[in-house]
Amino acid sequence: MKFLKRPEWYPQWVAAMLITVSTLLPAHAAVLPLDHVVAVVNDEVITRQELSKRYAEVLQNLSRQNTPLPAREVLEKQLLERMVTELALQQHARNTGIRVDPIQVERALQRIAAQNKLDLASLAAALEKEGQSLDSMRSTIQNELLIARARERDVDNRVSVSDAEIEGYLQTQVQQGTETEYNFSHILVTVPENASPEQIQARRARAEDILAQLARGVDFAQLSASHSDAPNALQGGAFGWRASGKMPALFVDALKPLQPGQISPLLKSSNGFHILKLNDKRGLDATLTVTQTHVRHILIKTNELTSESDARNRLLQLKDRIDNGVKFDELARLHSEDASASKGGDLGWINPGDTVPDFEKAMDALAPGELSAPVQSPFGLHLIQVLERRDQDVTQERQRLLARQAIRERKAEEAFQDWIRQIRDQAYVELRPID
Repeated sequence: MKFLKRPEWYPQWVAAMLITVSTLLPAHAAVLPLDHVVAVVNDEVITRQELSKRYAEVLQNLSRQNTPLPAREVLEKQLLERMVTELALQQHARNTGIRVDPIQVERALQRIAAQNKLDLASLAAALEKEGQSLDSMRSTIQNELLIARARERDVDNRVSVSDAEIEGYLQTQVQQGTETEYNFSHILVTVPENASPEQIQARRARAEDILAQLARGVDFAQLSASHSDAPNALQGGAFGWRASGKMPALFVDALKPLQPGQISPLLKSSNGFHILKLNDKRGLDATLTVTQTHVRHILIKTNELTSESDARNRLLQLKDRIDNGVKFDELARLHSEDASASKGGDLGWINPGDTVPDFEKAMDALAPGELSAPVQSPFGLHLIQVLERRDQDVTQERQRLLARQAIRERKAEEAFQDWIRQIRDQAYVELRPID
């Protein structure tokens, strides 16, 4: 469904349309080919029909991108492994208490329709032409939100950046001069945790074979779709433009000597073996203006004693009191469970990226003076009020701001890949013959 725009929070590597296959058909229905299980993941299964559904969708997308198509058996094997990983991540999210509110799913569906200048009825018709349905898209959105919430809690919100790391980063930039951006593509052959020497050698051999095929002129995007274990494999391994400070040093060192179109040698990291292709490179602009938001909030934390529903009801009551003239700062001092309570909930001027994604997304949607509905984040539920906004020239602060963002993004991406691998390795997986 490449013709449909998706909200920015959509993880691009999650493209499955998960369906429920009924084995009971009315007597007059046409006889379908017998379905069977192709993978067992913990206590759930993936069926041949689900794999075929995913294969048809990916085939359509690759054709639109004019990407040379891998052999069917190669692509199906790649897709099945991806589906296994996705299902393991969804199970982890559910088993660790993450739930997705159906209202959130409906709002996401409405945003997709609005971004494509459609209403829900028109979106349903467009999906039907693609062989999909609103219900299958709802299921996809729910699963994507599950994984996104788990990533925020287990990965993004645990990433910290120290002042020492910022100073080290800035010192490196001074030594290197102007920072460079690289447009590159990537193929990854993962190595399981605690892999035996034989397993490592087998993965190395697989990566070296891919490198040999590239040397013979085989298309990079095709080999990515066929063999890469990276989340963006089906997008040809494309990373787009990345600043050098936001990339692992291993990648920067490999890309520096390359000219556009050239391929790196085989690279080894804790995740596995990497192959990079440099598409282009450029220098970064030296100036930066950001929109800062002056914001305050009231936080109610959820725990064994305070459910999400209780926290939401408490905040709705506080919102009603504020709407009726009670001062926000007075209620924040009395009720907020955040360190900012003593300051009336005032968080001061906030730069983009300073808060967790859920909070920032809700904050950015508010006009100055506007009060939000209860907003959920990994910390609990918030009542948010934007006081004012300004476009601020942060030239003097730019280096530290960019350094913090670059280090955070790099560490979060590395931690995310490790997190995926750990959950996949911990899952019980039984792969069965596809045909």
